[in-house]
Amino acid sequence: MRSKAAASATGSTALSRSPRVRLDQPRSDRRRVLPVYDPEAFGRLSERVARFLGTGRFIVYMTLVIIVWVLWNIFAPTHLRFDEYPFIFLTLMLSLQASYAAPLILLAQNRQDDRDRVNLEQDRKQNERSIADTEYLTREIAALRMGLGEVATRDWIRSEFQDLIKEMDERRLFPAESDEGDR
Repeated sequence: MRSKAAASATGSTALSRSPRVRLDQPRSDRRRVLPVYDPEAFGRLSERVARFLGTGRFIVYMTLVIIVWVLWNIFAPTHLRFDEYPFIFLTLMLSLQASYAAPLILLAQNRQDDRDRVNLEQDRKQNERSIADTEYLTREIAALRMGLGEVATRDWIRSEFQDLIKEMDERRLFPAESDEGDR
């Protein structure tokens, strides 16, 4: 009871004992059990490994290693052989290589899918903009055509002039008749 009274007299409470959490500042780094890695760097590494695993060079290297392994363990002196006939250690190494290769290839494919998805979305947006621009230009051309319907074109003016010239020629052919009829 006395400690409560002393605590209240000094103004300290249970909340003030712990350090105050500030939301406007980042948290301090905590000790981590697992190592910290850059996922982007790991992704780039997985893509390089997957790219190498998909080449003929890798198949040739792997074939040469297996041939040397088998020949060494068959023809080398007995005390130098490290993997006898059933080649259990070779099987273990190939399984280990496959168990690491498969997830790395899948990670590389997932990253490629993400890039493809982003590119597809950008292409879709660009196509939408192109369609909108085309529709706008189509409307503008239609408006111009409608506006030109009321404007005198060169062909229309020529036809009007030709009609006027014909009419004037017809009046010149018959001016004597009209003059004689008036007398």
